[in-house]
Amino acid sequence: MDYIELIIACIFVNNILLAQFLGNCPFLGTSKKMETAVGMSMAVIFVLVLAGVITWLIFNYLLFPYKLVYLRTIAFILVIASLVQFVEMFLKKSIPGLYAGLGIFLPLITTNCAVFGVCVLNIDKEFTFMQALVASFGYAAGFGLALIIFAGLRERVLLARVPKPLQDTSIALITAGVISLSFYAFRGMV
Repeated sequence: MDYIELIIACIFVNNILLAQFLGNCPFLGTSKKMETAVGMSMAVIFVLVLAGVITWLIFNYLLFPYKLVYLRTIAFILVIASLVQFVEMFLKKSIPGLYAGLGIFLPLITTNCAVFGVCVLNIDKEFTFMQALVASFGYAAGFGLALIIFAGLRERVLLARVPKPLQDTSIALITAGVISLSFYAFRGMV
């Protein structure tokens, strides 16, 4: 599979948030402000790319050869949790404003099903190392793109006159659905 085609498929066609519906908790929780959405996107890109590569290496060089595949879930969660702790410590020391803005959603990357889902997808689709690296980056970039678009639209909706029953979460879910439908148009590309 061509790497450009794989990136386009991961970002637009099989977007982890909008097509596979994984990782919706930080999607809805950190998208009220553009700054927190960008920060969460960068954190997820870092964690997801490293987790995708490290879990691929662990699976293919440790779990599979020694017939320990049944430990895949535990091993993957340990890798993801370690990476999230690293990101959390880094942000706390270097960017305390962003750390405070992300709040509870930063540690929730550990249990973010999008990160775990991409790690499992890389193994289930039997990607090579480079394909796993490119796919992990593509899924992470798709997550970031969807989150940033959604945050921009949510900021704009705050300026609009929205009927009382549709305010806050209701209009956010409708907006997310419309964004998902717009990404659905990319299905014919790959």
